[in-house]
Amino acid sequence: MAKKVAVIGAGVSGLISLKCCVDEGLEPTCFERTEDIGGVWRFKENVEDGRASIYQSVITNTSKEMSCFSDFPMPEDFPNFLHNSKLLEYFRMFATKFDLLKYIQFQTTVLSVRKCPDFSSSGQWKVVTQSNGKEQSAVFDAVMVCSGHHVLPHIPLKSFPGIERFKGQYFHSRQYKHPDGFEGKRILVIGTGNSGSDIAVELSKKSAQVFISTRHGTWVMSRISEDGYPWDSVFHTRFRSMLRNVLPRTVVKWMIEQQMNRWFNHENYGLEPQNKYVLKEPVLNDDLPSRLLHGAIKVKSTVKELMETSAIFDDGTVEENIDVIVFATGYTFSFPFPEDSLVKVENNMVSLYKYIFPAHLEKSTLACIGLIQPLGSIFPTAELQARWVTRVFKGLCSLPSERTMVMDMIKRNEKRIDLFGKSQSQTLQTNHVDYLDELALEIGAKPDFCSLLFKDPKLAVRLYFGPCNSYQYRLVGPGQWEGARSAIFTQKQRILKPLKTRSLKNSSNFPVSILLKILGLLAVVVAFFCQLQWS
Repeated sequence: MAKKVAVIGAGVSGLISLKCCVDEGLEPTCFERTEDIGGVWRFKENVEDGRASIYQSVITNTSKEMSCFSDFPMPEDFPNFLHNSKLLEYFRMFATKFDLLKYIQFQTTVLSVRKCPDFSSSGQWKVVTQSNGKEQSAVFDAVMVCSGHHVLPHIPLKSFPGIERFKGQYFHSRQYKHPDGFEGKRILVIGTGNSGSDIAVELSKKSAQVFISTRHGTWVMSRISEDGYPWDSVFHTRFRSMLRNVLPRTVVKWMIEQQMNRWFNHENYGLEPQNKYVLKEPVLNDDLPSRLLHGAIKVKSTVKELMETSAIFDDGTVEENIDVIVFATGYTFSFPFPEDSLVKVENNMVSLYKYIFPAHLEKSTLACIGLIQPLGSIFPTAELQARWVTRVFKGLCSLPSERTMVMDMIKRNEKRIDLFGKSQSQTLQTNHVDYLDELALEIGAKPDFCSLLFKDPKLAVRLYFGPCNSYQYRLVGPGQWEGARSAIFTQKQRILKPLKTRSLKNSSNFPVSILLKILGLLAVVVAFFCQLQWS
């Protein structure tokens, strides 16, 4: 008899968890408190309690080829970075393709998740839900928590003396939807994360003036990288990941600083991070430097105190006639439905083995999916988590002892602090490629490069030096997809397809940049031999 699995939430993590359950022959039931799928990516004009909220103009920070699920590429005519409505369209296509909607109970809120009395032997859970005012309970063999971590706004008002006397409007970025109504305003945005930067840029096009306050500074990247390709298809390769792992930390951090300053000098723009050698998640924003050059946005330091209509900053400067303050100060997360002892959250940190499993349970039948912040797309990350979890539930994979898991959690946290710092916004941060490989290894889906070098050297080279996309994890192991190899070799075609909207005459296939590099190399060789002759 198939094991019954409760999936909480029908966002990205919930949808992929459903598919993985079905793939493994499990019997899932998904509880979604709203009327539709999509989670954070489904825009609504009004903010709803208990649900993630986005502004109307949100587009993805990771490209389509690095974000799609491993056996379901996005259509080639989709743009590389998707508006939230386009991404939701992809999720609907995914749900339809794999017939997932029939497993979802909409407008159903999970009230509690409790261990059954015989949990130590059965590993089962009693899940209590509410729909249309009626409570129901059911017993499940396992639970997958897919409720996200962008729901509870973090507004540290105590850190802003004088907020109670400020006469203007203030709100968390979660409340922001569009720039209408802010015309002619002088606006202070507190926080330079992705949301804060996006909102500041958008408001600066209609308001009188926007100020953006940053406590520690930030690196800013463009979505456009080498030769115009999406940034993540260039940054996330196994070769580059290997270099970052084997080179001395000081060298790696110096290289990253040089790379970040290649677009513009962050010090000149007042954005250079206070600790520039911590690998804090960069901001992806193509317009922020331009708006700073225009003077439409001005960078300020930490707010020291607020007056009735002004803000005093810790460098002694004052900005008068502030009408609106937007707190883009991030989120906290909690789990209101499980028992307190199951998933503890302290200082915005949660203790989970590989960011998934509570280590202290007698039976590994509860898992959190998507509770992570990789330096890359969350979608393939959540997918590999779900693939591993469902195989653990089915008994095909096993976890180590509690002691081993706890030691791993301690070491992982120490490494995270060393790499990313202690900031609250970085508590879920992890290296993208390393983490994907780690999960794939658990289920036997990590490609064997030594074997491929002999069997399929062309593919081996592409896997190592090309973009580390999700298709790679469907080449071998459980859940193999016969289209994986083709998807890897046609990735460039899907990247360029939406850009090729104008017919051009065929030009030389030999890029000038390569010719210049060859001539430069020859010049170095000639100079070297000339120097030998002269000496």
